[in-house]
Amino acid sequence: MNKVLVSILLSLIVAPVSAQSQEDMPRLVVGITIDQLRSDYLYALQHLFSEKGFKLIMQEGLVCDEVLYDFPYLDRAVSTAAIHTGTIPFYNGVVSEEVFDKFNRKDKSILYDEKVTGNGTTDKLSARSLLVSTLSDEVKIVGNGLGRVYSIASDASTAILSAGHIANSALWIDDETGRWATTSYYSDAPAFVLHPYYKHSPSNTIATLSWSPMYPSDLYTAIPYQVPPYRFTHTISPKEYNRFSIYKTTPMVNDVVTDVSIEILSSALLGRRDQLDMITIGYTLAPYNHGTVQKYALEIQDAYVRLDADLTRLFEAIDSTVGLDKTVIYITSTGYFTGEGREPSFYKIQSGEFYPKRAVSLLNMYLMAIYGHGEWVSGYSHNQIYLNRQFIKDCNIELEEVRDKAAQLLIEMDGVQDVYTQHRILLRSTNEHTDRLRRGLSSTHSGDIFIELVPGWEIVYENQANTREYIRHNAVPAPFMLMAPNVKAQKIETPIDVTTIAPTVSRVLRIRAPNGCTSRALKIEFK
Repeated sequence: MNKVLVSILLSLIVAPVSAQSQEDMPRLVVGITIDQLRSDYLYALQHLFSEKGFKLIMQEGLVCDEVLYDFPYLDRAVSTAAIHTGTIPFYNGVVSEEVFDKFNRKDKSILYDEKVTGNGTTDKLSARSLLVSTLSDEVKIVGNGLGRVYSIASDASTAILSAGHIANSALWIDDETGRWATTSYYSDAPAFVLHPYYKHSPSNTIATLSWSPMYPSDLYTAIPYQVPPYRFTHTISPKEYNRFSIYKTTPMVNDVVTDVSIEILSSALLGRRDQLDMITIGYTLAPYNHGTVQKYALEIQDAYVRLDADLTRLFEAIDSTVGLDKTVIYITSTGYFTGEGREPSFYKIQSGEFYPKRAVSLLNMYLMAIYGHGEWVSGYSHNQIYLNRQFIKDCNIELEEVRDKAAQLLIEMDGVQDVYTQHRILLRSTNEHTDRLRRGLSSTHSGDIFIELVPGWEIVYENQANTREYIRHNAVPAPFMLMAPNVKAQKIETPIDVTTIAPTVSRVLRIRAPNGCTSRALKIEFK
């Protein structure tokens, strides 16, 4: 009898606590990834921000100004995958946005998936190449699949890698059609977004695009590269063959991403059911028309101010529907910046040009002189040389021997700082460079030889556009910000690794961290 009484009393005591705990649980997670967001520009432009955009989360949330991305190569795909999986490319499988196709001997998307079909695009893309779970996957799993997960971004890599494996839908803007697109990998794409005449499709709005500074130019003081005249107006001709690629480097693309995100928040009733829902949003602050900070300093700053206005709209929409007191919001950067341009020759800074196509040709001739006629080298991609492994095997020659011979020639080329074979990297040397290279290694996608080029040099790709890649070793200050009902406003003064973001968000949500997490959650103060 006493046991029954004790049991009843305990149930009366515990029940209200459990109910209150359930009531306090967040209903919505909003994950915002901003390509090339920089902490230094963010603080320098604060005087132009509203109180309800960037400032809201900077003043009321957890803020860290230095997130470290210690990988040999960074782009949108690598960074987004690391953010949302909580682990390095070596484990999550995403080593670059494009990888070398050893069979066809050309680059292809790492997300390419022959088994799916495009909707609004000819691209066949999915998350199958992602080897571990993501934050969005764990949100789905904790609700037994009943939680809704949508991902919206201007580019496919950010949309898909944020969405993970089991999202309802991932949406992005197709480079050729300018329409919102997805693939058959996702089962719940909003039909109104994919409609050819959807009002927020760039294909229907690009003709009227006109971009000028939001504020007087003398208020933009974050970047000291401006030259007169301090004004610009950009339009994009509907006849421009790569018009949608250019459009996706303007802040107008962030406007439509925000428009679609707000519509999906409303139509899918995100955060207004009994399950935890999630929406991931991909914005961009990349330099206009893939240019440099020296040329587009004013445009970059105006893009920050305009994105702040978009965040204000987004946060207000969340507050009026779900409530910010029931929402967890985190903002991350991709941790790199493509706007650094080569200095003019009259500054007398040492520089040069490295031509991968010529290097591959010379290396193949060198190996033919040693081993005989044949195609010993398959190609070059992302500072990596790919040897023709099948041909080497058929010739009954040890692959490592050919790698070493190739490295001996490559190290003698102008502009080459150092050369590493895949075997050297996998030996786990105490050398910091080989350890860093190993973090970005993939047995499926990585090359046989890694080339480190001299800072200040340019890689010249002899393609139709004569594309150039400037080598500059400088760390970009990249922020991580988190605002949640149960998290105190606080500043993390020490740098953090990007792999700590996913477990930290998971801890705030009280769910499992993704299964490949290699770091612990940050020690943060709760209310």
